[in-house]
Amino acid sequence: MNAVVAPIARAVGQIGDRVFLTVVAQSLGLSALVFFALHAAAIGIVHGMLAWHGPLAWLADLLGSLAASALALWLFLPLAAIIASLFLNPIAAAVEARWYPHLPPAAGASVMSQIGVSLTFGLRVLALNILALLLVLLLPGPGLLLGWAVAAYGLGRGLFLAVAMRRMTRTAAEQVYGAGRWAILAQGAAMALSGTVPLLNLLIPVIGTAAMVHVLDRTVAGMGPDAVRLTAPNR
Repeated sequence: MNAVVAPIARAVGQIGDRVFLTVVAQSLGLSALVFFALHAAAIGIVHGMLAWHGPLAWLADLLGSLAASALALWLFLPLAAIIASLFLNPIAAAVEARWYPHLPPAAGASVMSQIGVSLTFGLRVLALNILALLLVLLLPGPGLLLGWAVAAYGLGRGLFLAVAMRRMTRTAAEQVYGAGRWAILAQGAAMALSGTVPLLNLLIPVIGTAAMVHVLDRTVAGMGPDAVRLTAPNR
């Protein structure tokens, strides 16, 4: 149980860190700007497509605007996840500076690699939202549990690999993932549950990243001396 609770507790305990607060402010600010841009664009499209007249036009315009607002709101979490994951390195570095100062500097990934990881993570959140919604609609009750399980897997695995690949190759990261699978999925389950709470869900990329740094350290340490080579920086 300690292996599950301790990483989250340490991550939450560091939320007041200046780097954490800066990343939260920047990611939420950028997310809000893009959100309002999407919202305005969606409403503009609705206005253009429904160039009707009279009461019917007013009703169609109202319903279309509400639908556009709901769509933009639904896309907000994946959008925030993509933007926040762009700041993965500062969060991970802040955690390592506080808890693991003995570690050598991580080899920075290329800009394209960071963008790729961020897009993959954000698109995974979006896909999981769609899948979870379909499961809930098609299988009321069991679908809710299945959707949560799928989200736990996607969030846990995706965020862990992104954190691990700061210090090792994809192959090595997969090996470490296999060794710490259940602790990693437990973190993903906690993140998926938090994703149902408004406002709290916006902290998932930040808290999740910090927690996965701790999980990575615990997992590698538990693999024994032979795992030291896995923490070598990428070349």
